[in-house]
Amino acid sequence: MTLAVPPTVPDPSVRSAIERLRQEFPELGPAPIVLVVRTCREELRGSPDGALPELVERLARQRLRVSLD
Repeated sequence: MTLAVPPTVPDPSVRSAIERLRQEFPELGPAPIVLVVRTCREELRGSPDGALPELVERLARQRLRVSLD
């Protein structure tokens, strides 16, 4: 897995996913959620822009669930 670096331009697909996943996984705290979401966004960079918000959030949610098992 590639670790993400902070983006230079705000990305709405990242921001919205972080907000929803922080509510869904409060036990994890914000730092791991931000890292997972940004990493997922980086891995999906070749995907169509219109699909990015959903793809980023789905992939991040799956990885966060696995981390809790």
